[in-house]
Amino acid sequence: MIVDLHNHTPLCNHAEGEIFEYVEKAIESGTKYFGFSDHAPMDFDTKYRMKFTQMQEYERAVLDAKEKYKDQIEILLAYEVDFLAGHMDKRVLNADVDYLIGSVHFIDEWGFDNPEFIGHYKNEDIDEIWQKYFNAIEDMANSGHFDIVGHLDLIKVFKYMPKKDINLIAKNALKAIKKADMVLELNVAGYRKPVAEAYPSFSLLKEAFELDIPITFSSDAHKPEQVSMFNNEITKMAKDAGYTECAIFRKRKREMINFA
Repeated sequence: MIVDLHNHTPLCNHAEGEIFEYVEKAIESGTKYFGFSDHAPMDFDTKYRMKFTQMQEYERAVLDAKEKYKDQIEILLAYEVDFLAGHMDKRVLNADVDYLIGSVHFIDEWGFDNPEFIGHYKNEDIDEIWQKYFNAIEDMANSGHFDIVGHLDLIKVFKYMPKKDINLIAKNALKAIKKADMVLELNVAGYRKPVAEAYPSFSLLKEAFELDIPITFSSDAHKPEQVSMFNNEITKMAKDAGYTECAIFRKRKREMINFA
């Protein structure tokens, strides 16, 4: 990937490898812009994220890598922030970073993408779950806090698919993303999950293209070897949908570059 803006570090407690290993894998893969966007701290689900007291350590480590590798690659600093009412913190939302990714990992505080809680799917109407998820995506976009939408259709991770038309379920969320002038990431992590396809689906990506919603690319790597995996597949998917440009951010300012 020329651009790869969503990657993690061991500070989130569920990623492996050192920062330099991710960077060197990105350089080897031909990446020009590489972003670390580790899970931001919050007062919920603390097991799977850094502590507030570790924010300075994280930011310093990324900025040190940015300086060390400046002649080989441009490293960007960010957070992936969980959109969860009552649990977002101004220390994160106002952080001095290049961009913020807004993601939904919880429906009514249920971690729907965590294998530990997969049994909960049996207790819910699948169409209602999908609609609640995309309602949360819509609310996240409307909040105005974020630059990039993280893994748009993450709710499909375990391949529990709705009976209703997914594009209709996601319609209002996509409109909100467009209105908020947000960027949609093409995230390859789905290829590594039971659903075995990128986030978002090609169908939703085509809808985004029709709405003129810009895109970017993400490995969502939790191990160095995951950096730039499925690069060919995701690049082809973007081109097939009609895209030729993708976004990078510096200090919350967006720039479009050609990837084709």
